Amino acid sequence: MIRDWSTAFAAAVRSRPAPVTHGLTALCVLLFLIGPASGLNPLYGTGEELVAAQRACFRRWGVVPAELLAGDPDALVTPLTALFVHGGWLHLLGNLLFLQVFGVMTEQRMGSVRFALFYLGCGSLALVGYALADPSSGQSLVGASGAVSAVLGAFLQLFPRARVTTLLPFLFFLPVRLPAWVVLPFWAGLQWLGAERAGEGPGVAYLAHLVGFALGFAAARTAFRGTTTVNPPATATQGENQP
Repeated sequence: MIRDWSTAFAAAVRSRPAPVTHGLTALCVLLFLIGPASGLNPLYGTGEELVAAQRACFRRWGVVPAELLAGDPDALVTPLTALFVHGGWLHLLGNLLFLQVFGVMTEQRMGSVRFALFYLGCGSLALVGYALADPSSGQSLVGASGAVSAVLGAFLQLFPRARVTTLLPFLFFLPVRLPAWVVLPFWAGLQWLGAERAGEGPGVAYLAHLVGFALGFAAARTAFRGTTTVNPPATATQGENQP
């Protein structure tokens, strides 16, 4: 009988790598560092010149609903390219934290090829769903949030009893270990509340999170219906940052 589940889980992760999860993480980091949003590439200048470069990058590679739904040929690819563009350090690190915590086990369960198609497909559809909900918007939408939210939805279906370490604000941010079927629906509820008040706060695409989460859960439920669900008590850290 295995007594130390943490050691057993860590050994399982080491013995079964997740190349797509790690590859996506590395690619997002690389593109961010060489792009204007990081502020580290001297080719983009400083001050107003840098800000202009950042806006141009978001406009070119992000989803602009009005342009996408108007059928602009250059905009048709943006639901895919936007997944690899991030607006700042917190945006990038928040998404990648969630991807690493929940993506490794999800990829191992799905298989790398299926997981790659799932991630890109659900992520792109989440951004299209956001565009359909606000078709006249001229603002750029960037980030892997929709795809990462899909991973959370799939994780809920595949590992509902896996224990997740989360930080709860109303408990003074004390770490509490709860099953995924408690933590992830609670997270989805927060996104719903955020979507209801989207016009009152910062520019976070809560609706894209919700669409991605629903797509991920539905896709995993459809693809793995009737199969045995593996539920090791994985430890994950989930802070305030939204994916």
